[in-house]
Amino acid sequence: MRIKKWTIGLVAVGLAAATTLAGCGRADNTSSGNSATPGDTGAGGGAATIIVGSTDKSTSLDPAGAYDHGSLSLAIQVYSFVYGFAPGGSTPEPDAAEECSFTSDTVFECTLKSGLKFANGHDLTSSDVKFSFDRTLAINDANGPASLLANLDSVAAPDDQTVQFTLKTANDQTFEQVLATSAGPIVDEEVFPADALLPDNDIVAAKAFSGPYSITSYAANELVEFTPYADYKGASPAVVNSGVTLRTYTDATNLKLAVTNGEIDVAYRSLTPTDIESLQSDSTVKVWSAKGGEIRYIVFNMTTMPGDSEAQKLAVRQAIASSVDRQAIATNVYKDQYSPLCSYVPDGFVGANTAVCDAYGTAPDKDKAAKYLADAGVAAPVALNLQYNPDHYGSSSDQEYGLIKQQLEATGLFTVNLQSTEWVTYNEERVADAYPLYQLGWFPDYPDADNYLQPFFETGNFVGNHFESAEIDQLIQSERTETDSAARTGIIEDIQTQMATKYLSTLPLLQGSQWAFSATTVDGVKLGADDNLHYATITKS
Repeated sequence: MRIKKWTIGLVAVGLAAATTLAGCGRADNTSSGNSATPGDTGAGGGAATIIVGSTDKSTSLDPAGAYDHGSLSLAIQVYSFVYGFAPGGSTPEPDAAEECSFTSDTVFECTLKSGLKFANGHDLTSSDVKFSFDRTLAINDANGPASLLANLDSVAAPDDQTVQFTLKTANDQTFEQVLATSAGPIVDEEVFPADALLPDNDIVAAKAFSGPYSITSYAANELVEFTPYADYKGASPAVVNSGVTLRTYTDATNLKLAVTNGEIDVAYRSLTPTDIESLQSDSTVKVWSAKGGEIRYIVFNMTTMPGDSEAQKLAVRQAIASSVDRQAIATNVYKDQYSPLCSYVPDGFVGANTAVCDAYGTAPDKDKAAKYLADAGVAAPVALNLQYNPDHYGSSSDQEYGLIKQQLEATGLFTVNLQSTEWVTYNEERVADAYPLYQLGWFPDYPDADNYLQPFFETGNFVGNHFESAEIDQLIQSERTETDSAARTGIIEDIQTQMATKYLSTLPLLQGSQWAFSATTVDGVKLGADDNLHYATITKS
């Protein structure tokens, strides 16, 4: 569940890795505004501390309990991964690993770099890697990333430097990228319990970090101070600043004022469309943009949503899909900084199609919506309880979901009880069946179409909306293991068509890009394929 934006323009690029993968082009990081003088090139000497501002909130510093953008944005700064994304990178690279390769169709073996340590002095060995993945699967937290490891059968550590991942199905075309996701941080087995989450403050106190930075001061979703960790040996380049302070703002307007007033050096996630439009023409700030894979969508709880039978529930979902106007939301709320999303895989990824719009139209169709309900014996108007989040996905969510309510009620087929809940509570309640219909957003874990399918639709998916289908499970396994690129694309397209016409467990709405704004003296802001801001390369003159 994650988010971001720029004027849209996604292109497909091939990803060269151990296997051939399909990706979304985001390699061009562009900036505009007054030219900036490059900052210091080393963390010592006169290197400056960078202050970053964001409205994004984290769920947990413990990777086993965190599968959201705010938490991952912290994790990439302070944890090593077997594979990770370098700042601005488009493909995952060895991080804690020296090298990795498939030694058989189902065994992915990695050799770790020598001499790895956590900031507390504990050795980082293959045993920690095994512990980390075993732990995530064992805890299987409702808000955690265990669903990303659906194809992982077991992990072995035959010696201190060797890790062997045994997969359930052969020829996994995505596993190398999965290692760079929220499921991939390596934790210290001497600090973390094997069967329970560790509180954030305990993690900080134990200095259980091995990434480019350690956290030296921590107030959750308020203020975090990062100090460079000199013994980091991973994919990220050497830190070029003396540290980073992250300030979390409760309000996008305050975030905009902070960067324009010089209170912070970089503003990243999330500003309102009006603020973005304003900052683009502000000569006192520097604009950074990159193409991204964020999507926004509605989730249907397959158990608690309206309808007395599966057929009636599907008819309600189909009627809703026939009643929304994506272009109106993109234009009227987001000033076309988002674009309509007509299927589950965003435009620009290999395998993307327009299955949802093909089935339900690009504009509201009241007659079509009414027929779905009538044919299934559903009496109108249908009462909908629709929940959204006012802080995690930006303050414009108020307008977005207000307009969706208006569009649905304009058909005369629905009455909408619209409610909002702040993120920390929202993220817990949504997986506890509290919301029959609710908002989510998504940032890709890795730049491949699979990342818009498996986490959402495979049995045990992170969405937690009780959708499962043996047919879809089989198709997802097929696309993940198909080595012929044309055949794999066809399977990806078929999954989207089946989901759109037969199941419709979520309703795609919008897709967008990435924005960051900085002081004109800032350089080195890189926005890459992982849709995250890496701090290590940011400098200030």
